Amino acid sequence: MRVGFLITCLVDLMRPSIGLAAVRLLEAAGCEVEVPMAQTCCGQPAYNSGDHATAAALARKLLEEFEHYDYVVTPSGSCGGMVRTHYADLFKDDPDLSWRYERLRPKVYELTDFLVRVLGWQDVPGRFDGTVTYHDACAGLRELGVKQQPRELLARTGATVTEMAQCEQCCGFGGTFAVKYGAISTAIADEKCDQIAATGAQAVVLGDLGCMLHLEGRMRRRGNVSTRVIHIAEILTGEV
Repeated sequence: MRVGFLITCLVDLMRPSIGLAAVRLLEAAGCEVEVPMAQTCCGQPAYNSGDHATAAALARKLLEEFEHYDYVVTPSGSCGGMVRTHYADLFKDDPDLSWRYERLRPKVYELTDFLVRVLGWQDVPGRFDGTVTYHDACAGLRELGVKQQPRELLARTGATVTEMAQCEQCCGFGGTFAVKYGAISTAIADEKCDQIAATGAQAVVLGDLGCMLHLEGRMRRRGNVSTRVIHIAEILTGEV
C-alpha cells in the first residue's frame, strides 16, 4: 500500500518531529510511505481569506502531486478537511479537475482515522503512564468525523483519558481568525485553558499543530508551565 504523506506547512516549518513520528507510525503499520518533496500549502489560508485563485492553484498542485497514491494521509485534521471538503468548490468550474479530484477525495485521511478505520491497527508502539485529556480540533471533528479514533489509540498506550468540559469547543485558533480577531481568539483560548487545567491531566493531546501552538502559547503566558501539549503522533510512537 503506497501512502503519500501530506506533511502540512506548519509541521514542516515549526515541528518536523511530528511528521517524522507520523511516518514512523505508518511504516510500523505496514505502509510504504512517500513524501513528495515539492509539496507546499494545501491552500487553506488563502481559501479562508477569500483568495480563491491562489487556493485553486495550490489545490491543483497538490492534486497533481498526490493523485497517484493509494491513500493520502496527513497529521492535521484542518488540512485533511480542506482537501476532503473544500477542493470541490475550487474545482467546480473545471470538469477534468473535478473528475480527478473525485477520484482522490475518498483516499484522503487524517492520521488516526486512517490507522483505525482503514488499517484497523492495534499494535501501538508508544506507552504513556499518566493522565491525558484530548482536544477535538474543529476541522478534524466536523469535516472528517475524527472523534473516537484518537481516543481508541490513546487507550492502547496505557494512558488514562480524562475528558475536559466542552472538549469539542474551538480553541480560538482558526488559522487567520487568530490574526484578524486577536482579542476574541485569546478569550476563547482562555476558556479552553481553564477546561484543560480543571481535568488535572498531565498533558493535553491534539491532532492539529495549529491548535497545539495556540494553546501551548496561551498556557505558558498564563503561567502554566507544567501541562504538556503533545501531538497524537508523538505520544503514539512514545517520543514524548
